[in-house]
Amino acid sequence: MSFSHAIGFDDAPFAREHRGDVAVFGTVYARHTLHGVVSGRVQRDGQDSTSELARLVAASGAAEHLHLILLQGVALAGFNVVDAPTLRALTGLPVLIVARRPPDWARLRAALLTRVPGGAEKWRLIEALGPMEPCRGVWVQRVGLHLAEAETALAALTVTGRIPEPLRAAHLIAGGVTRGSSRGGRVQPREKG
Repeated sequence: MSFSHAIGFDDAPFAREHRGDVAVFGTVYARHTLHGVVSGRVQRDGQDSTSELARLVAASGAAEHLHLILLQGVALAGFNVVDAPTLRALTGLPVLIVARRPPDWARLRAALLTRVPGGAEKWRLIEALGPMEPCRGVWVQRVGLHLAEAETALAALTVTGRIPEPLRAAHLIAGGVTRGSSRGGRVQPREKG
């Protein structure tokens, strides 16, 4: 499979003291071309991310064409942990979780178990995914696809840097809508001459 059609999700930035809902954005891509944007909301540190992402996949109008769901980390809106196997079951699509670097698992576990309602169950969901694996310059966890397929998907969907376009665009849109402007990676200054 080429994994050329994907939807990528990221949450909007929010203030540390914010409680309540946080916006989530998804971008639908066919290889390197943006074909659609969806948005929804999930509760800060809540338990509704899996059902909301499944709803957004269906609402995208592209569900029958998609090959893959991409997530920028396993949690949205703080500690609203996505149950990736259930998301796969609800949508029929493999799930690839992408991070620039692996998290500090000990610190994450401690935070979940001591400060987050339902944290033990959320930690169980994360732990069940297994360790993150290096893959084409990023770290991944995956449900429903082999590591070689994850490499193929990242190669097909990455244009600039190491983050695949559906995630890069979702991140930029989330920041732009929330803050009024988006921030991506550094743009190199033009040479004078």
